[in-house]
Amino acid sequence: MNHTSFIHRSKWIFDLDGTLTRPQHNFDAIRAELGIPDGQPILEYLATLPDSRATPLLRRLDVIEDALVEAAEPQPGCIALLQHLADRNADLGILTRNSRSNALRSLDILGVLDLFHPDCVLGRSEAPPKPDPSGILALLQHWQCSPEAAVMVGDFRFDLEAGRAAGVLTIHLDTSGTFPWPELADHQVVHLESIIALMA
Repeated sequence: MNHTSFIHRSKWIFDLDGTLTRPQHNFDAIRAELGIPDGQPILEYLATLPDSRATPLLRRLDVIEDALVEAAEPQPGCIALLQHLADRNADLGILTRNSRSNALRSLDILGVLDLFHPDCVLGRSEAPPKPDPSGILALLQHWQCSPEAAVMVGDFRFDLEAGRAAGVLTIHLDTSGTFPWPELADHQVVHLESIIALMA
């Protein structure tokens, strides 16, 4: 990849859990607690249920995630990368399948909330969940920029698929170095601070 492709990209969109924070969600345990079949994406499965069944399960999911958020810890390199981008006057956004309130709380716990405009933190109620690209497209519209100005950083294929569909550059963070979806990532890193080196 040509590292100069980063030079004109000043709009950075991040996934939250597993990307800016250390992974916290045990999705198998959450599925079991909510009675969702193994391997089914949680939000997509709940969307297939009638409201009478989905609503209490979504409330329970909120309770589970509320508890997890209080233990949020920064992914190594998170603070350094975000501060580096802020120093470059980059616009920062969050696109998460979690709730917006939990995302804002997580950023506050990490000590980086002031680096994000509240309107640029989108949760599952503000945009269709990834891999739908609508959240990225909404951020691009908010910033009044083209996809060529933006980057999507995430740790899961839904992040990368959303970025691909929106036409932005994609960076896959995989701390294990396994990188199971190479066709979806323009670049792959095992540490967030590696991204800083790409912009040098």
